[in-house]
Amino acid sequence: MKTEGDSEFVERLFPFVLRSRCLIVGRETLQRSRSRLHFILITEDLSASSQSEILSEFAPYPIVKCYTSSDLERFFEVTGTKVIGFKKSGLAQSIYAELKAFRINRHVERAQDAAAPTSKSREE
Repeated sequence: MKTEGDSEFVERLFPFVLRSRCLIVGRETLQRSRSRLHFILITEDLSASSQSEILSEFAPYPIVKCYTSSDLERFFEVTGTKVIGFKKSGLAQSIYAELKAFRINRHVERAQDAAAPTSKSREE
């Protein structure tokens, strides 16, 4: 699963998340912040029904499952939270790159991206 060296590196980035204010806490706030959302982290102690609800609501976004709610309380100073999101930023990209192995949903291509032509034809 996760090794000691990998988890230490990503955990060293967590204090910067608090300072940069790129943490989104709570489901309602995540719903309102969809345009600024990079990825979602859910805890291992989240119920199966809540997990399936999050997976269906946020299917286009990467969802990572690791840590427990007590870990989130220790790292991010949020109590009783089992679902958090990260705003789009370079810091969020670095954190997601380290936690990518724990992703639980597959990448879903958006209909707009699939329908867009890859090359433009030139009219003469």
